[in-house]
Amino acid sequence: MWIDTKTDVEENSRNRASRIQRVMSGLLLCTGDMKHVDTYMHDKQFVLQLVVWGLRGVARVILANNPLSGALILAALFWASPWQGLLGTLGVLASTLTAVIIGQDSAEVQGGLHGFNGMLVSLLMGVFSSAGPWYWWLLLPVCFGSAICVFLFSGLSPVLDRWDLPVAVFPFNIIIVLYLLCTGPDNPYFPHYPVAPPGLTDHNGTELSAIEVTRGILLGVGQIFACGASWPSLLILGALLLYSPLLAAHALLGSAVGTIAGLSMAVRHESLYSGLSGFNGSLGCMAVGGLFFTFSWRTHLFAIASAFLSAYADIALSNLLGTVGLPACSWAATLTATLMLLLTGSLAAYRIPMGQVMAPEHNLRFPRQWEAGNTADIESTDV
Repeated sequence: MWIDTKTDVEENSRNRASRIQRVMSGLLLCTGDMKHVDTYMHDKQFVLQLVVWGLRGVARVILANNPLSGALILAALFWASPWQGLLGTLGVLASTLTAVIIGQDSAEVQGGLHGFNGMLVSLLMGVFSSAGPWYWWLLLPVCFGSAICVFLFSGLSPVLDRWDLPVAVFPFNIIIVLYLLCTGPDNPYFPHYPVAPPGLTDHNGTELSAIEVTRGILLGVGQIFACGASWPSLLILGALLLYSPLLAAHALLGSAVGTIAGLSMAVRHESLYSGLSGFNGSLGCMAVGGLFFTFSWRTHLFAIASAFLSAYADIALSNLLGTVGLPACSWAATLTATLMLLLTGSLAAYRIPMGQVMAPEHNLRFPRQWEAGNTADIESTDV
């Protein structure tokens, strides 16, 4: 009887271990780039494929490439503001459909590369609009601006490909600045709020709230999607964590660095509390900390330096553009990341070719592959 009991215990232990293993395997299928979803959707209806492409485009805003992460982020936006969620959805669909109609590269469309700029344009148009939510006329520039992003992406791509650089959010930054310049704060159809420089002195004293500053670090991640609410920002961070824990850690680290930079430059308290001081640092840190470079202690320090440079450049550009009532958007992080990718020397050995960028955890498994590939490229260039 004792032998039977021992056998039952061992069998129960094996069954429990098997269940845990199946659960872990199921969870792992939801992480990273989820390439198996593309294989599964290959012969499905166009509408279903469009949903997956759009969700990848949503996740691409925060440098992820996971449709489930995109769904969580979209849910967070609708949670924070149904109007902003609607605009973001419309923007990513308009740009993705435009790319399909004009015959852009199918791999780029399926990967969401033609969706994220359109989404950012639509979100920022909604945030800066002084006409308030549910102003239906705003859907016209949202659709038009999102569609134009595809043409800018297509035009910039062959130019930047010469240096193996990503187009990133250059189209978004260009379109949103042009839109705000064209309309102006007092436009009768599409008015918008003027932007004040972040260096403008506070009139409420010099006391800071440590709790609000800490909360601003989390909001720095949410502000990548122009989201200034705590719980939706936490959900956005969770969506990034699902894609890549390493990228999520760098997002928070970069936001903290951006907040420190803002404190050192005595920016307005509101910029610190709302996360606006942190989101460019967050983007700059993520771009270097495992996405475009294989993670190591060198690239980790490099990512922190990139976050500081992005944050200080954002303050400088915000002060400059704020004098004419324009936002700096993510120009600072985009330019900084582009500069970092152009660097030569020992750090260039850690750089991952654009066509092989995947989740940072995947890149960690094959670090020597990128080093060998980059070394070969350098040698062939010298010849």
